[in-house]
Amino acid sequence: MSQYTRYDVDARGVARLTLNRPDEHNAFDDIMITELLEALNKADNDDNVRVLVLQSQGKNFSAGADLNWMRSMADKDYQQNIDDAGQLSLLMQRLDQLSKPTIALVQGAAFGGAVGLAACADMVLAQPKSSFCLSEVKIGLIPAVISPYVVKAMGERQARRYLLTAERFFADEAQQLGLVHRIVDDFDNALNEWLDALLNNSPQAVAACKQLIANVGSRPVDERVRQHTIEEIAKIRVSDEGQEGLSAFLEKRPAAWRNDS
Repeated sequence: MSQYTRYDVDARGVARLTLNRPDEHNAFDDIMITELLEALNKADNDDNVRVLVLQSQGKNFSAGADLNWMRSMADKDYQQNIDDAGQLSLLMQRLDQLSKPTIALVQGAAFGGAVGLAACADMVLAQPKSSFCLSEVKIGLIPAVISPYVVKAMGERQARRYLLTAERFFADEAQQLGLVHRIVDDFDNALNEWLDALLNNSPQAVAACKQLIANVGSRPVDERVRQHTIEEIAKIRVSDEGQEGLSAFLEKRPAAWRNDS
């Protein structure tokens, strides 16, 4: 049984991964990181899972790394710190590269590594009073393992400011920076809109589309990229779901994967 997280999947194939350490503002340590990795692996390998929702219990999304855990790392040697940071880095990579679409629900504060979790999600909903802070430099550290994802989400120019100043910023500014997609008072309606949209799409195409975005997102449009996109569209056209989707469209019927089929 998990100590700091909950994981469940409903009949629609929506997996909910919940940070469940509200008394500590959902700060994560090595135990929580291990549990999150196990849940992401479970979701990624479960054909019944269509979407992953990352959420947290309590008034704050996450305070980032647990300070007592970080303090304990100061007593360990360099290699132990390499191994430990490697697990957090793996968590960010697994969330970023999950084959299923991911939605993060951010309420209250998201500090430090929690900003990295938001940056790794495909879509982010935040509440109006949600706040964000890349606070590491305040305590003599740097947001190293989350930086590739935060810089990609916010852009290098804005990341220079917020990583260096450790300023706190709120949902409206996070939305302007590209870290947050929508600001809502209540998560349920907006979340259900996104879930309905995602669940009506081809699971195979969604997974391929996520991989396509990763492959072309930061590369110049050269001959290799062009060839990659040509091969990917050809591959998906002849796939089972590609054939089913085209047939359903032409026959004016719901595709097999749709909720209303």
